[in-house]
Amino acid sequence: MRLVLGQIDIAWEDPAANVRRVGDALGALRPAPGSWVILPEMWATGFSMDVAATCGTAASIALEAQRSWAMDLGVRVLGGVASVVGGKPMNRVVGQDAEGREWLSFAKLHGFSPAHEPSIYQTGSDVVAAEADGCHVAPFICYDLRFPEVFREASARGADLMVVVANWPARRDRHWRALLVARAIENQAWVVGVNRAGADPNATYAGRSLVVDPTGVVRADLGEGERWLQLDVDMGEAA
Repeated sequence: MRLVLGQIDIAWEDPAANVRRVGDALGALRPAPGSWVILPEMWATGFSMDVAATCGTAASIALEAQRSWAMDLGVRVLGGVASVVGGKPMNRVVGQDAEGREWLSFAKLHGFSPAHEPSIYQTGSDVVAAEADGCHVAPFICYDLRFPEVFREASARGADLMVVVANWPARRDRHWRALLVARAIENQAWVVGVNRAGADPNATYAGRSLVVDPTGVVRADLGEGERWLQLDVDMGEAA
């Protein structure tokens, strides 16, 4: 399967600018039909604790953009979007397919307490392992990476591809790399980490999005700055 990783420099609380940025990149790349396009945590706004800026119009714009790209390109799109579910704001990963259907929805299990995220966004209650295109994918969001037990639960449910979308600060970059590799080794699964680049009012971000194979070998490292990567992976290696 072909993965398309978007390590973007997110414009702070500006969904229109971020939609243009991603749309222009995808228009230039023209991913092959059937590809999986993966975007960072809260890709349309940045990691903002302002619910009015993330969960209202911005959420609608982001979700509609993902649906449009999925249908126009014939791909699956997985992106981090904060939105209201059941009357509660949640930090989520949402996936749309080439027919425009929502085929995956996951809410972050562990809010980042130093940013007071748990008091602002309702945390999820369970892991997700969704089947698509011959694999079982389990999405996670940023701080979830520090909790190995939820990855083990996803593995027990058959996950062979684990995707972590993030706004992971540069000052803890060594933890990001080490933990992504560890999760791959522990679970003998493909692990994909898609981080943002650039800076926001609270932190700078090193990027360093990774694709790690089931033996812990880093197959791709996007380095620093805004970058995109297309990479074919063999899901049979997990088996």
